[in-house]
Amino acid sequence: MTIRNLDALFRPRTIALVGAGNQPGSVGAVVARNLFAAGFSGPIMPVNPHERAIRSSICYSSVAQLPLDPDLAVVASPAPAVPGLLAELAARGCRAAVVLTAGLGASTAREAMLDAARPSTMRLVGPNSIGFISPGLGINASFAHLTPPQGDIAFVSQSGAIVTAMLDWAADRRIGFSHVVSVGDMLDVDFGDLLDQLAVDAHTKAILLYVESITNARKFMSAARLAARTKPVVVIKAGRSEAGARAATSHTGALAGSDAVYDAAFRRAGMLRVGSLRELFEAVGTLATGLRPAGSRLAILSNGGGVGVLATDALADYGGEPAVLQPETLEILARVIPGGSIGTPVDLGGDADGSRYGAALDAVLADPGKDAVLVLNCPTAVADGLDCAEATLARLQRDRRSAALTCWLGAEGARASRRLFSASGFPTYETPDEAIRAFMHLVDYRRNQTLLMETPPAVDVEGVDKAAARAIIDAVLADGRSFLSAPEATALLAAYAVPVVPIDVASTPDEAAAVAGRLGGPVALKILSPDLPPRSDPVGVRLDLVGETAVREAGETLLAGLAAARPGARIDGFTVQPMIQRPQAHELTLGATEDATFGPVLLFGQGGTAVEVVADRAFGLPPLNLVLARAMIDRTRVARLLGGYRDRPAADREAIATTLVKLSQMLADLPEIFELDINPLLADADGVLALDARVEVKARTERTRIPFAIRAYPTMLERTLSTRDGARYFCRPIRPEDEPALIGMLQSSDPDDIRLRFFAPIKTIGHGFAARLTQIDYDREMALVLQPAEGRTGAILGVARLISDPDGVAAEFGVMVRSDQKGRGLGYALMQEILDYARHRGIHRVYGDVLAENRSMLEMARQLGFALRRDPHDPRLERIEIELSAVGALPSVASEPRS
Repeated sequence: MTIRNLDALFRPRTIALVGAGNQPGSVGAVVARNLFAAGFSGPIMPVNPHERAIRSSICYSSVAQLPLDPDLAVVASPAPAVPGLLAELAARGCRAAVVLTAGLGASTAREAMLDAARPSTMRLVGPNSIGFISPGLGINASFAHLTPPQGDIAFVSQSGAIVTAMLDWAADRRIGFSHVVSVGDMLDVDFGDLLDQLAVDAHTKAILLYVESITNARKFMSAARLAARTKPVVVIKAGRSEAGARAATSHTGALAGSDAVYDAAFRRAGMLRVGSLRELFEAVGTLATGLRPAGSRLAILSNGGGVGVLATDALADYGGEPAVLQPETLEILARVIPGGSIGTPVDLGGDADGSRYGAALDAVLADPGKDAVLVLNCPTAVADGLDCAEATLARLQRDRRSAALTCWLGAEGARASRRLFSASGFPTYETPDEAIRAFMHLVDYRRNQTLLMETPPAVDVEGVDKAAARAIIDAVLADGRSFLSAPEATALLAAYAVPVVPIDVASTPDEAAAVAGRLGGPVALKILSPDLPPRSDPVGVRLDLVGETAVREAGETLLAGLAAARPGARIDGFTVQPMIQRPQAHELTLGATEDATFGPVLLFGQGGTAVEVVADRAFGLPPLNLVLARAMIDRTRVARLLGGYRDRPAADREAIATTLVKLSQMLADLPEIFELDINPLLADADGVLALDARVEVKARTERTRIPFAIRAYPTMLERTLSTRDGARYFCRPIRPEDEPALIGMLQSSDPDDIRLRFFAPIKTIGHGFAARLTQIDYDREMALVLQPAEGRTGAILGVARLISDPDGVAAEFGVMVRSDQKGRGLGYALMQEILDYARHRGIHRVYGDVLAENRSMLEMARQLGFALRRDPHDPRLERIEIELSAVGALPSVASEPRS
């Protein structure tokens, strides 16, 4: 990811319009009209060899003749001329260009454009872009039909047509924008770059995205997760109905559709996905109110039974649930509503006036059984809707802690009421469906944000044998095979502590019979052959065989049948497994496949032979922790069944979630795994058991492995080191589950040490603060912790942190050691480790601000080779800086090799 030179796009001082024109209706003329009329305060320099003036401004015949070096260029010239013009602009010091020209899709043209921009790192928006608009700066460098007013919403779109439609729609509703960017073909600047820029843009309070495709998944996810932590990001993705189909031999591959994976990615990033352009602005408006209901239980109040039922139906359609009001609340409502319907929804009666609305709302707002309230009103001849609105507003203003939405139906008669709510900052809607949809936007957004910040419990999986798993994969690839045999797939799962059915291999029917005799119960007999596909058809399988004779006869029959059906098929013997009897178990499917955009993805859902027909599944991006795994499970219909019903006890959901986490780790450890499919995975109160698994592998030389869209925990950075006093410590990257230990470290430290580290006293160390320090994006940030070497868990003794800029060129550091551990060389050891990491990542400059009174930190910085200088704007601070490319190897502490 990079935001280098994007300041020239968002804050240019001079603009060149290359391809400006006077011919009415031409792109060059429309852009010139928009650009000159928008109010930009700096010079606008048109370029066209065939024009003397553009809109009364001197027109220059070439880029070389421009009197000033442009920061930003807008290019609307014919396609063949564009690469050469970009080279000329780069030579003049231009740092950003918006290329409106279409017809540059050929690879040669694209390469020529990139080659032209590369020497000066000129950033390119487009080609095939409709342009860039920044109303606050008076910039409309587009051929859109209007200039929107200034606002605090940024809109980034892959489609120019969507931009113009959205501008038209927003103008009718007086909605303004901070920036509008049409990214076009995204030759250079893409969604990830712009999210990084907009995340820190002070004039942008919310970000809207129209997405057709993502070009760099890791960059996008890294930037999106950062942006979504700072402001609402709402996205609409085209192609929801796209099958994304790819011929696959596994259930997982067949079920994986690109849109479902995009959905999982947006959710993982903490963004809110909506289904229509109208919802984009509805969602932003709703989120801007600050309402954050804790759950999906909605209480509905209405003065009309029919409209209340419509709202309740819509709530069910969108996945919400009606609130169940407490008995004491119902008693109050019975006194307030004469002859009304006391239940869900609450029918106030067609004659309900303001006093009845207010009294009923008071009771419902106090009820703990709801997460939010929707107040509805239909126009009637016997009650004043504005009076009801004023009474409702008065109650809501007294209780701003409660999440509340309003819907006053109608046109002329309801307009004043809706204006009243809007002016007071309360969301209001025209129809029950819109109101319910807005409520579920709040629910989904809160859920996604919670997943971003929730601390997962530590998972200590015992019995994982990575070496054994690696040996299995290597042996299969060395044998030239793509699919693991049943015994190999079973052994692979067992190596990651996934419970499996024992499997025995027999060479002949007689040996299979002997195995069955030893097992003693019904068995499954399968031919073991590299020429039979995984999950072979009945020609190679017999089930529920009892006794040695039955197994022997079945084996001979299978051999004869295979010889007739598949002459020449190689036979390695038989597998014999006990038949599993768990009548109350649920059949589930767990799997992994590779998405063309986001790389490895995980699947969970209802399993069995009809898995494709049932289509009850959820996708997630690895790496997973228990919190994310539980959320995957909760997004399926089978999750409700897993909770138990009638005489069927609840299944062990933690065992299912832990299995998903194990598969996630397997994908990180063994990148050769291309697809993996467990179906069925039995789950009941006693845990889980994998009955059948299919695993496909591909050598790294056979394909370009798409990396995890979210960088996995870097185990290669784990090491044991010794400090100057001979003490041994375990150094590793921080994990989200370290939050309690990090809080413990800070609470055990002297308050003055905390002040020196964070530049301010911190009295309370809450979840939000600690989560920001432990839930990091390893792609742009690193934090190394020190722990006692013998335990490798528990107390954290020190932390060193490095936060890179989006370009990966410079990074800011921070370091802290627990107060009772100071003086042992831990800070020096941590700084050496984090600087070594910075070198390996290609970071050139590491810097930090240190309070001038922190003499021990400043002395350590000198010893490490940092240059020190006093901050000219704040005499309390010293800026310390080191150029890593300009220093030799630092004297290092003794350490063991990285694992």
